[in-house]
Amino acid sequence: MPLIEFSDCGLYCRAGGFYIDPWKPVERAVITHAHSDHARWGSKYYLCHHHTLPLLQLRLGQNQYQSIGWNEPIYINGVRITLHPAGHIIGSSQIRVEYEGEVWVISGDYKTENDGLSGEFEAVKCGNFITESTFGLPIYNWKPQAEIFNSIKTWIQKNQSEGKTSVLIAYSLGKAQRLLNCISEVSDKILLHGAVYNVHMALVNAGWKLPEVIRVTPETPKEILKGNVVIAPSSAESSPWIKKFAPYETGICSGWMQVRGNVRRKNADAGFALSDHADWKGLLEAVKATEAEKVFATHGFQSAFSRYLNENGIEAAEVKTEYGGEEEETVIEEVNNEEGTKSEE
Repeated sequence: MPLIEFSDCGLYCRAGGFYIDPWKPVERAVITHAHSDHARWGSKYYLCHHHTLPLLQLRLGQNQYQSIGWNEPIYINGVRITLHPAGHIIGSSQIRVEYEGEVWVISGDYKTENDGLSGEFEAVKCGNFITESTFGLPIYNWKPQAEIFNSIKTWIQKNQSEGKTSVLIAYSLGKAQRLLNCISEVSDKILLHGAVYNVHMALVNAGWKLPEVIRVTPETPKEILKGNVVIAPSSAESSPWIKKFAPYETGICSGWMQVRGNVRRKNADAGFALSDHADWKGLLEAVKATEAEKVFATHGFQSAFSRYLNENGIEAAEVKTEYGGEEEETVIEEVNNEEGTKSEE
């Protein structure tokens, strides 16, 4: 029996009696990060990183939580667990599980470029590596964050010169926080949709030093709404809420914007291929650095990615899970934020 099993509730460690990012309610859940496809309500006990704790409390409410730091071992029924930086979002962790000489690492979602906020990805050697493959095709090759940020700032400045508001569409947890320092270099005021503001305040209250922002409410003066920069979730794109910023342009921040046609299909004015996931090269670098004897690819282009690994001498298999890629996260976020958007209108 392998140390980690693929069950109908999620990744299961029978020896420890716990699940990793379960998609159904269980007794014990070890959570890689606070995105809602990996952290779901209903389990009895949750274990996560210290930085993830306030985000779980925001999104799942009050539960029985325990948090630990990176590289801080904890034992559950004799199974050794450590968390290691994944670089995906604030608090995101890879989970290393060891028992009787068998070592597995579950990556959760990750990216290999250090964004200066989420923690630098740490390659962890193991026998078996479960990796995401959201962007597991060679076409996905990210530009450096600094270069993308320069493009965003240039776009904002162009809009400012034309008297337009710049509305950036980004996940409320993850990209929204990454964008703040970039935007603050070219705009005196950063306006946030309520869903983004709630995450922002959860982090500020937990001690994170983030740029000052303004929450958009029905009472926000019209002169503040015009000509500044707004960060909003995807649920706001097609809602009446966004019309209050007219004249405005929208820029979507997503790895899917690497494919130019997606900008047109989204009816956006601009697309920035800014992702919280590893690109093709990052995935390959991470897999090789683990020196794993076997790799399991989950969600995204797992079939193509695992086939490539096998053809290049790394034993691999694809695994079906209920974890979402960025498109799936968008759908989940839209559901989570729908009511929030209505209340903002």
